Amino acid sequence: MTVMIDGRGTAEKIRSQLKQKTEQLKQQGLEPCLAVVLVGDDPASQVYVRNKKRAAEKIGIKTKDITLPANTTQTELLQLIDELNDDVTVHAILVQMPLPTQLDENAVIERIDPKKDADGLHPENLGHLFMGQPKALPCTPRGIMVLLEEYQIPVAGKNVVIIGRSNLVGRPLAALMINADATVTVAHSKTKELSSVASQADILVVATGRAEMVDETYIKEGATVIDVGINRLANGKLVGDVKQASAETKAAYLTPVPGGVGPMTIAMLMQQTLELAEKSNN
Repeated sequence: MTVMIDGRGTAEKIRSQLKQKTEQLKQQGLEPCLAVVLVGDDPASQVYVRNKKRAAEKIGIKTKDITLPANTTQTELLQLIDELNDDVTVHAILVQMPLPTQLDENAVIERIDPKKDADGLHPENLGHLFMGQPKALPCTPRGIMVLLEEYQIPVAGKNVVIIGRSNLVGRPLAALMINADATVTVAHSKTKELSSVASQADILVVATGRAEMVDETYIKEGATVIDVGINRLANGKLVGDVKQASAETKAAYLTPVPGGVGPMTIAMLMQQTLELAEKSNN
């Protein structure tokens, strides 16, 4: 019987703790503030930003919402980031990706002050992570580690296979797993005999962006399967990168889509905003 890992419930528990923490910080005269920058009118990005703002409001975190037109230049966006870096009332900065094609995403991420890096994607913060001295962390990988801890799924000494090598999930998650004493394989579209590699995993993490790509042939009996994907089918149904019904025939633990990893990403963003606010105050 597969145990479904409840990301919504875990995220709700974390939000409740963060709400108390926010109230304590406000009593000390510190109002945590997250600046959220949206460039253009991508519908998916608008939904993500709205969800982040709603989560912040529930916890009591102040948000500074800045929406720029789709034709914003690189100079204009970098100038705005400089202003937010210098604003002592702003503790965390998030620029919603993807950006319009004329903008250089890497240059934008690098311009954010590492001490205000809400997404944990600045090269300096990723460097600290890979050196085993983490500071700000990427939110989705951090959320995955918290879920494993919440369900008391051991990582040390386990074989972990991560399918996907993005800077957002695969690469930083590999570092977090190594820091937690796992043996890690990062697989991708060029990996030979991918299902055979995946089926060696005690913990299989799938972040490919390809709907229901992974079935039971990729899964070892009794494995933990973490599905990071979220895809909308032609009929409007939301599915992950893993075929859920197929995975349930073998997996001991499985994150559902929706309601698995997704809610944890936003919860970790809120937690990181509070941590950055606290550090700024010390």
